[in-house]
Amino acid sequence: MTHPALPPASARWRRSLAVLFVSAATGFACGSAAGQSLNVAASSRLPTLGDTAREDLSPITERKLGEEIMRHIRRDRDYLDDDQILDYLNHFGGDLVDAVPGARGETGADFGFFAVRDPVLNAFALPGGFIGIHSGLLIAAQTESELASVMSHEIGHVSQRHIARMIGQQKQDALLPLAAMILAALAAKANPDAAMGVLMGGQGLAVDRQLSFSRDAEREADRIGFQIMSAGGYDTSGMVAFFKRLQSANKVYGELPAFLSSHPLTGERIADIQSRIRETPLRQRADAIEFHLAKARARVLQDGSTTGLRDTRITFESQLTQPQRQQQVAAQYGLSFLALKQGDLAAARSWLDKARASMQPREGVFSAAPASDGGAMFAGLDLEIKLAPVQPKEVAQQALRDAEQAVNRYPLSRALARQYADAMISAGKYDDATRYLRDQVRQYREDPKLHDLLAKAYSQQGKIALQHMALAESYVLAGALPAAVDQLNLARKAGDVSFYDQSVIDAREREIKERQRQDKELEEKVK
Repeated sequence: MTHPALPPASARWRRSLAVLFVSAATGFACGSAAGQSLNVAASSRLPTLGDTAREDLSPITERKLGEEIMRHIRRDRDYLDDDQILDYLNHFGGDLVDAVPGARGETGADFGFFAVRDPVLNAFALPGGFIGIHSGLLIAAQTESELASVMSHEIGHVSQRHIARMIGQQKQDALLPLAAMILAALAAKANPDAAMGVLMGGQGLAVDRQLSFSRDAEREADRIGFQIMSAGGYDTSGMVAFFKRLQSANKVYGELPAFLSSHPLTGERIADIQSRIRETPLRQRADAIEFHLAKARARVLQDGSTTGLRDTRITFESQLTQPQRQQQVAAQYGLSFLALKQGDLAAARSWLDKARASMQPREGVFSAAPASDGGAMFAGLDLEIKLAPVQPKEVAQQALRDAEQAVNRYPLSRALARQYADAMISAGKYDDATRYLRDQVRQYREDPKLHDLLAKAYSQQGKIALQHMALAESYVLAGALPAAVDQLNLARKAGDVSFYDQSVIDAREREIKERQRQDKELEEKVK
């Protein structure tokens, strides 16, 4: 395979430190649990932890820590805020979690999966069930079984509460400097010296011990991941295939010596998994077309430079010549998405039509029914093209009709739900949009995009107070609390603010200011 160019030194520092501290956070394993063997045939449930982990870090604290880290990550320019990719990862990851009873752990973790723009083959687990996938890993994975092996591994970290176990006998306040280091590592973009300062900071003396326990946690997560992906019906040899791919990538990026690495050396992990594969029946699984479409989107979004987009086009054009239909469809879909990003709507439409046609059964050719038809993702890209700002009004009206049909056909797609609301606004159906979005924000309170769309709809209706109140909620979810307070003040001064609105604004402002006070106390503790 072709490996990406080695990133600049500052990016490597940011990445390696982020991996180090996040791995340290997720990798402190107790010997007895780390050493137990999981047998799929013998048990369908994952092991549970004893009272020690339960006492050391409460599920509420663990979740709050994860949410705080996620607020920082979502503001990072490398966070891949693509609805279609997020939909795919969360549906795929959710199916893996549901494959084994107890995969959510004793805390019943509410998992969330996301992607970050990074060419290195890696993934990581955060406190509270948040799991990040590097775009480079998604692009490099050749089968869904390979992707399942990585995501199942990270699910294993969460289900076993490795963060809680890392705390050991310490108090919960010991987590605060660790959280500060994670955030500092993620934020250390262009200043290697500052990143080194983080490395040598307060937790530096404990790094060797953390790494030792982290290696045990990685082995445990491998074993649990193996059980999860096997129960999910995936080819367990995909785990070995990915480890070998990781081993090849390490020849380019370099692998740390064992005594400096939080992960066991890949050769050791490969041997361990191979021994387990010999005890399980051979299983093959066809990839869903959504896997290949998500990879195509990630490839387009990986590098938006002129050179990067040119290389992406060359890759897709080469992929068109491959005999596998899924590869051809993904290339056509990718060329459509690429054309959309470059503002060529006619080419975007042409390539999307070709992709849809390629998915149709070929006359006179016998083939098994596909694992999926990619309908939701095709509908999503179709709506992206029709909702482009330069489209005429009649296209917006058609987009609304198409979006309504798509939402009815694929009710679980969060991407299509947002596009449906956007289509109503574009078609001038502001009352319908606000009714729909108010219902959506009640169901999905943690979705900032819904609040942004609601603010947009209120703005079109001339409801200024409600517009600023909706924006305030979006800023709260993004962690921008001062900006949220500013929006509430603007709502309070709006000419159309009602007495009821004033009461809601006052109550919400008190809640936000209390949270600001708590955040300030946390910062002082970290210092």
